[in-house]
Amino acid sequence: MAKTIGITMSQRIAAGLLEDHKLSGPIHYFPNDPEQDDALVELPRSAINEVLCAEALAAADGATDIAAIGLAVPGLVRAGVVQESPNIPQLKGAAMQEDLQTLLRENGLNAPVVLQNDADAVAAGLAAKFGLLDRMIRVWTLGNGIGYGRYPFTPGVWEGGHTVVTLDAKETFCGCGGRGHLEGIMGHRAMRMRFLDMEPEEIFKGATEGDERCVEFKKLWHRALAAATATSIHQAGPGKFYITGFNQRFVDLPLLTDYMHQMVKMSPLQNYSLELVPGSDEIYVTGAGVTAELMTGF
Repeated sequence: MAKTIGITMSQRIAAGLLEDHKLSGPIHYFPNDPEQDDALVELPRSAINEVLCAEALAAADGATDIAAIGLAVPGLVRAGVVQESPNIPQLKGAAMQEDLQTLLRENGLNAPVVLQNDADAVAAGLAAKFGLLDRMIRVWTLGNGIGYGRYPFTPGVWEGGHTVVTLDAKETFCGCGGRGHLEGIMGHRAMRMRFLDMEPEEIFKGATEGDERCVEFKKLWHRALAAATATSIHQAGPGKFYITGFNQRFVDLPLLTDYMHQMVKMSPLQNYSLELVPGSDEIYVTGAGVTAELMTGF
């Protein structure tokens, strides 16, 4: 099988070399310290490109037979350009696919770069991990933002984290500025803005202890995810949904399933399933590389 490199960007950059849809070397990080979760927000676009190039070269470790490089970033990605990225705003308008490909070529690594949404990379990584590369799966990534990924890749916007799940005019916590969005309820940043006196961990702990304000928010949080998932089912049909990311730890699967049963009533659409999966950089990096390989035809 062809060698590929997968690179992902979220709180930090992770890059790794893949063979046969599996990591064949260590994952390289920038910054190395996982506690530095705001380093990318502070970097200008040109510096981010230079870091991406350096990490790709480190992952390649001198190999010149790299078939493709997958770069997964948060935000709206189309035709090799980051059209919008609320969580890393300096990426807006960046032709990152061409920019990285040019930098790598100047440094002796001549391979096509495939730019993709990070949640789509997670979906591809889970499909590879569970041997599901021959079927459709969908994934929610719960973190600072909310990502919606689909495998196999299909052209489209797919900004599921910005699904409108409420008409309440006071729901304005989404990072994009839109009202009523899923991310404005479930996103880590949004929860901190809503509860200025509590961290997300404290909110869900308070819900288990019976704090009324926290209990009501926990219900809202789960109804919002159920509503967005039900919307996807009503548009694209039933199937497998994975829920991953840092904040999948807050998901009460029986509660979420109960809300889903209330929202999806057509019997042909009830053949869906929900599964919690711990996130890992291995899954994310693998997915970016797998997508690059499939989209370049190797």
